[in-house]
Amino acid sequence: MRLLWAGFMAILAAGVGFSIRNGIGSQWTGLFGFTGLQVGLIGGAGFSGFCFGIIIGGIIVDKIGYGKLVVAAFILHLLSAAITLIPSAGMAQQSAFLALFIGTFTFSLANGTLEAVANPLVATLFPENRTHYLNILHASWPAGMILGALITLAVGSSWSWKAQLALYLVPTVIYGFMFFGQSFPRSEASAKGLSLGEMMKDVGILGGAVAGFFLYLFTRDALGGNILKGLTGSEFFVSANWNYISMAAGAGFLIWVAVITKFSIGHWLLFVLFLAHAIIGSLELGTDSWIETINGTILSPMEGKILFIFACAVMFALRFCAHWIEDKLKFSPVTILFVCSLCAIGGLYAASGVTAIGMAFGAMLIYSIGKTFFWPTMLAVVSDRFPSTGAVAISIMGGIAMLSVGQLGGPGLGYGKDRFTAEHMKANGQTAILEANKAEKSSQWLDFEAVSALDGKKLEEAKGVAADKRTPEQKAMAEAEIAGCRKLLRTDAMLPIGMAIIYLLLLFYFKSIGGYKALTISEEEAAAKA
Repeated sequence: MRLLWAGFMAILAAGVGFSIRNGIGSQWTGLFGFTGLQVGLIGGAGFSGFCFGIIIGGIIVDKIGYGKLVVAAFILHLLSAAITLIPSAGMAQQSAFLALFIGTFTFSLANGTLEAVANPLVATLFPENRTHYLNILHASWPAGMILGALITLAVGSSWSWKAQLALYLVPTVIYGFMFFGQSFPRSEASAKGLSLGEMMKDVGILGGAVAGFFLYLFTRDALGGNILKGLTGSEFFVSANWNYISMAAGAGFLIWVAVITKFSIGHWLLFVLFLAHAIIGSLELGTDSWIETINGTILSPMEGKILFIFACAVMFALRFCAHWIEDKLKFSPVTILFVCSLCAIGGLYAASGVTAIGMAFGAMLIYSIGKTFFWPTMLAVVSDRFPSTGAVAISIMGGIAMLSVGQLGGPGLGYGKDRFTAEHMKANGQTAILEANKAEKSSQWLDFEAVSALDGKKLEEAKGVAADKRTPEQKAMAEAEIAGCRKLLRTDAMLPIGMAIIYLLLLFYFKSIGGYKALTISEEEAAAKA
């Protein structure tokens, strides 16, 4: 239990740091004059580092042991604070940017490394009740988000950004103390002496292809188009040659998986779960990165923040109820995932139509019930059904989800907001207003058509004016954004619709083989031969 709560405190530290960083971004802009691109690059580092931490950590943890990775994560958390707190007023903009970027990347690398430890550790500690305890472990994330949001609300500008951000070191020191001197178990796969290739066998070429595709997107768009181009200004990082390099990065991972597994095709079920978790990443974290802004647009910024805290509180409370749901309602983990998909669909559709704070609380309650159990329950399913993969499969799956939100969920929702806002203006004969107030750069995502987006500064100025005092032009822009946000939420509901179909088919599959149950390695081997 001490190891469980140590993992809880570790992820809580990550949530606190993430939430506080989101709340102090405007202070960085005011101090150092950052552009929107620079702020976006710093925020993006908070996802990219996590991906590398969890994938690399998951691949090596069964060989080097949980304890060594905990020490590495603890050192990285301390190092990230030392780097991030370097910038001060008067520092050159580029120097401040590099320190914040590297510090944020190091912070997220520590977070990913911790997840590579905590997830398989809890799955190993509680093999008979993984769904319950993994949900408890991940209740720490919304708890950290709540604490971080409350800190920024309580102290605001009265505390320096450094003082606020340094508070995440408190739970960091606590989790370091809780882990210190503890004896760590070995996963079932590690205890049986399976090699990395044997652990990766069920991932195989199918699973490697999913991870390789997202590594390709990350290398092409985040690493090349955003980070390297943003740092150097070179067009090479958006050229065809860089695209080929990105393809090689994704293909290289796939080839490595194929060679190390002796060209195992992989298990179809794990492939499907990887795809489902990619959708979960875009739905849960992608929507979370926008939902406060969307609610704040439809209602007010303060109401948006209150609703965000409310949603996190619902998640925190419900993640302690997974065992009750399994025991009293007799829901299997896959049934839980299917019901959650239905709730997420209803919640997003309800949120798209809210006109008052009371309705918004109801919509966010339904949506929060839906998204609460997705991530930890998926980890439990993979641990239950593929024990021979040890920490590898759940870590790669977590990395896929984070790459998905970074490359698809977050940017895709931003593009959708721009597109639907512009479409509303055109449909209402306001094309001239759109053209007069459009951003210098059009909004472009993947292979979708480029669209004219409203200039963010002009839009915020319009929203800052009292509704009864806005000019016709300002009124048109503000109303168009609200309409765009409503349509975006309805479109976002397509993600849980797809998930519901996947989980319904999996329910039929498990019914056909006698029902869902957790396997041991010997049972998994027997099932594979059957």
